[in-house]
Amino acid sequence: MQFKRVVVTGIGTINPLGNNIQEYFDNLDEGKSGASLITRFDTAPFKTKFACEIKDYDPAKYGIDRKEARKLDLYSQYALIAAEEAVKDSGLDLEKVDQDRVGVILGSGIGGIDTLFQEVLGYCDGDRTPRFSPFLIPKMIPDMAPGLISMKYGFRGPNFATVSACASSTHAMCDALNYIRMGKADIIVSGGSEAGITIPSIGGFNSAQAMSTNNDEYLTASRPFDKTRDGFVMGEGSGILIFEEYEHAIARGAKIYAEVAGSAMTADAYHITAPHPEGIGARNVMNLALKDSNLSPEDVDYINVHGTATPLGDIAELKAVQTLFGEHAYKLNISATKSMTGHLLGAAGSVEALACVHAIVSGTIPPTINFQNEDPEIDYKLNLTLNKAQKRDVNVAMNNTFGFGGHNSCIIFKKVKS
Repeated sequence: MQFKRVVVTGIGTINPLGNNIQEYFDNLDEGKSGASLITRFDTAPFKTKFACEIKDYDPAKYGIDRKEARKLDLYSQYALIAAEEAVKDSGLDLEKVDQDRVGVILGSGIGGIDTLFQEVLGYCDGDRTPRFSPFLIPKMIPDMAPGLISMKYGFRGPNFATVSACASSTHAMCDALNYIRMGKADIIVSGGSEAGITIPSIGGFNSAQAMSTNNDEYLTASRPFDKTRDGFVMGEGSGILIFEEYEHAIARGAKIYAEVAGSAMTADAYHITAPHPEGIGARNVMNLALKDSNLSPEDVDYINVHGTATPLGDIAELKAVQTLFGEHAYKLNISATKSMTGHLLGAAGSVEALACVHAIVSGTIPPTINFQNEDPEIDYKLNLTLNKAQKRDVNVAMNNTFGFGGHNSCIIFKKVKS
């Protein structure tokens, strides 16, 4: 079977570094931190009192009135906002496109977790009469965001959500790529959305000892590859990419950002939360993604690593890179943009895919900020793009995303050549 080519023709986001795509890219290049003290709830009893929140968020600014907002969990609101920017950016003519061949595939790790928490809190605080909102289930389930986007635009193609913890949105993009190149759709709105700055998620990740508790230095607490790293910093938001079949995009005169070269998915089969210490699953997924893309390790210019700033994860991933790429590992750029955005859980892969596309288009590698102290377990001959963006011609960019449960996903973008 001859696979069809797939390209990116529209992009959109709302995340801690920017409430639109240009603001996000500008702050990426400048190496800004998205961290701030949590404003959503009283953090007094919590070990962690900070996160990377979206700034100045008001749904009304995006056309979501108060009545509608009450029916939508925050993660769905973010998805709708990012999708609107991406669809508009793509220049799609909704009157001409075959809507039966336009799909929506998004990832979310925990969906409407705050909706569920608030409803259960109300039940427990009351007389235990089950007076639950009729919107509880629709607001909570992770597949509602793609459903809402399809309803807004009339897209009747493949429509579902992927749930694989922090790998969710990259798995969504993997599926979107495969559906299009196998001829099952012409266009798919893909990416992910997450609203994880909530009482149960902050408390739960604290209990799992996965999240930073460096409250005194919260602005710089997300510090991948630094000896003093002590866990990830929670982020939130959505990243959306319009994937489109190449000939379809050319026929309508679409702007093309990059080509989606290939992808892969593997499992560690090791532990519920810890990565394999030798990075076997990570190495395998990168290798399979290269094969799927018909590329060699030497073709890669930039890797946006999972890089969450956990003591074990950063080391395991860099070991995997060095094992697979050999001497070329020292010639490419590596960076962990979670140092700026925080960790968007299920949406992480989507906002990092946008960073990869930006690197290809602009020739700017976003930095790994907040680095100060060398870890003897890390080889700093690797170009980790520390603290400052670097200019480089990027033909091929790889995006790694891994999740609790041992899920590994990798997607590769490249410059478009006719």
